[in-house]
Amino acid sequence: MTASTRNKHTRRHVLALLSAVAAGAFAVSVPQLAQAQEKQVLRIGYQKAASTLVLLKAHGTLEKILAPQGIEVKWAEFAAGPQLLEALNVGSVDFGYVGEAPPIIAQAAGADFVYSAYEIPTPEAESILVPKNSPITSLAQLKGKKIAFNKGSDVHWLVISLLKKGGIAYSEFQPIYLAPADARAAFERGAVDAWAIWDPFQTAAIKQLDAKVLANGSGAVSHHQFFLSARKYAYKNSVVVNTIMEEVDKEGRWIRANYKEAALQLAPIQGLEPDVIEAGLRHYAHIYKPIDNKVLDEQQKIADTFYELKLIPKKISTRDAVLSPPKS
Repeated sequence: MTASTRNKHTRRHVLALLSAVAAGAFAVSVPQLAQAQEKQVLRIGYQKAASTLVLLKAHGTLEKILAPQGIEVKWAEFAAGPQLLEALNVGSVDFGYVGEAPPIIAQAAGADFVYSAYEIPTPEAESILVPKNSPITSLAQLKGKKIAFNKGSDVHWLVISLLKKGGIAYSEFQPIYLAPADARAAFERGAVDAWAIWDPFQTAAIKQLDAKVLANGSGAVSHHQFFLSARKYAYKNSVVVNTIMEEVDKEGRWIRANYKEAALQLAPIQGLEPDVIEAGLRHYAHIYKPIDNKVLDEQQKIADTFYELKLIPKKISTRDAVLSPPKS
């Protein structure tokens, strides 16, 4: 055999060997690729103050239930509802929990979501606070004053409703748009006259700063909390959404039977004292219901008011944000 023939034989042997290796690698990678494609990811947006979801995350319940179905659960924390729904709007969140105003803002901005469930009214879980030495003793005295609150959150609706109750037009006060942590700092140093906030931050300010409740939501707002799903996700994964709500319901029942233990578990997560958290927990109902026409009508009232005040750019129908007609 000549040197040239030996080289050709060697090249053929090497090429054959590489082909065999490639074929083997391909045979192994196809099942792996298929498995990766089959694996689903459920992305849940939550707020640290949303105790039920926070505990559900801490307990790892959904992960245990959904993992055998090939579903991975990923959690993303947000400062407030508007930020969470912005993430849902751009497709980085599949499911979340927010107050009553954020869905209105989001729907007007074109977010494609649906209402999945709601928490029954909890009006005492939010209020307008004033400093302990404030001369302000009535809602009417807020005219011309600086009120801090998170823009587009549930307390935005609270401020509108309470000021109307006090005879003040929306144009007759100074809104200072701040997230909870920044609002508290402004409130502490006297940079604002009042602060509209929800629990547990409300209770923390009362207990730690001796803040006074000028008025809470009772008689003015329902303060519903909503579970929302991206429309496409809800349409394709109704069983998963139902599973989430079943576990949320169980978690809510556990909280109602174990306020002290729930507060102890939440304390290191929320960074507040257990007694503060427990008092805040008791302001929420932790009872969840399927979406119905009554709650959609209440949401429609908020939407119409926000449009009249030019807080949203167009009229919306809250009934467009459901998968199917709800029960009355």
